[in-house]
Amino acid sequence: MRFSVLIYLVFAWMVCSCSQKENTPTQPNIVLINIDDMGWKDVGFMGSEYYETPNLDALAQLGMAFTNGYAAAANCAPSRACLMTGQWTPRHGIYTVASSERGNTKQRKLIPTKNTTTLANNHTIFPQILQQNGYTTCHAGKWHLSDDPLDFGFDKNIGGGHNGHPSSYYPPYKNVKIEAGKSEHLTDLVMEQTVAFVDSVSGPFFLYYSPYAVHTPIQPITALLEKYQDKLGTHGQDNAAYATMVENLDRNIGLLISKLKEKEHLENTLIVFTSDNGGLYGITQQKPLRAGKGSYYEGGIREPFFFVWKDKIEPNVKNDVPITNLDLFPTLLEAAGIDFQEESLDGTNLLPILYGSERQLERALYWHFPIYLQAYDVDNNENRDPLFRTRPGSVIRDGDWKLHYYFEDKEMELYNLKEDIGEQHNLALEYPEKAEELLEQLKLWWANTEAPIPSTLNPDYEE
Repeated sequence: MRFSVLIYLVFAWMVCSCSQKENTPTQPNIVLINIDDMGWKDVGFMGSEYYETPNLDALAQLGMAFTNGYAAAANCAPSRACLMTGQWTPRHGIYTVASSERGNTKQRKLIPTKNTTTLANNHTIFPQILQQNGYTTCHAGKWHLSDDPLDFGFDKNIGGGHNGHPSSYYPPYKNVKIEAGKSEHLTDLVMEQTVAFVDSVSGPFFLYYSPYAVHTPIQPITALLEKYQDKLGTHGQDNAAYATMVENLDRNIGLLISKLKEKEHLENTLIVFTSDNGGLYGITQQKPLRAGKGSYYEGGIREPFFFVWKDKIEPNVKNDVPITNLDLFPTLLEAAGIDFQEESLDGTNLLPILYGSERQLERALYWHFPIYLQAYDVDNNENRDPLFRTRPGSVIRDGDWKLHYYFEDKEMELYNLKEDIGEQHNLALEYPEKAEELLEQLKLWWANTEAPIPSTLNPDYEE
């Protein structure tokens, strides 16, 4: 009798355990696509009539696209540091690429804040946490934050190093270390090895696909060039060579999606698509947005941004809630079911927005750039002045209002983005109380983040 009861209890425990195991949610795979220098309107789903991105357009329709998606910085390295750490620039000190003393010293009124060029290893980035929680992690393409992404929580590195762009997209690549394969073009080769990773991995995986494209050098895909040379461009989008790079990138992303389908991963994969900063003005424009990469006008920081997750995120949705790449750290960990409590995180978990249970985020967004970044072309730009893409300053967006504050002269520019997305009409004198209100918010944020404020005059400056 007792033996029979014991057998029954063991059997019941086994059935219960198996049932619980079967009902335990499987951690989703996560694919983060972070393009280099792709502007807000450089894709069809955001309105481009010149660039052709059929694979991205189809993918965006499967999820939620954000019309007010932002990078936390206007150029490569700081944006990527913000993305990986989930922190504003003052917390990691990476403000630009290389030196902060960019441009002619005689034209810089202030001594800029010293720049940090390598992410300190005391920062925890979210791939490390994913790796610690059972994810196989792969970095593919541009890294730009240290010599080796393997030191920051990645199990596999495909072509990533400290370099910000390739010397050439055609072999020999020189500054990009990557194993040879069947493909020659660098964008194709990175995807060839990325697809091989997806083909071989088992268990939950995190893929950070960060191609060098469409950063300079602008080197065309010859087979596509004639099509775009014969195509009429509009609104500052007419560079045929750049267009071929965009289309080739889109083709490669199509190969990745096809492999995910083949491996039956799409049913349980969260896909995020964005760019690290605005398009390079002079190569491409984002009308009606003003300026481009390196500027803190909208053309330098507003990005194409979408999320796809089958049966979790409603398809074919456009959302105008302002979000930032800082939000990916808490969002991806929450999606993975990982509890991570860190007070220094500056992003917000977006899952309630993505699931449709919340409609708004009550918060301001901030940008801090206490250094100089010279203009590419003094005769063709939409910057505040022709010499610099930006001078030292900070920016805040709160609701529809956006304030630029400049440290050299303490001047302010105030815009209502709902009525003036192109930032053409400075309302600081018309609405002085709103400008002061936003400035007070900026000052509190400076104190909270210990943001460095440059104030030392440059002895070499000439008015």
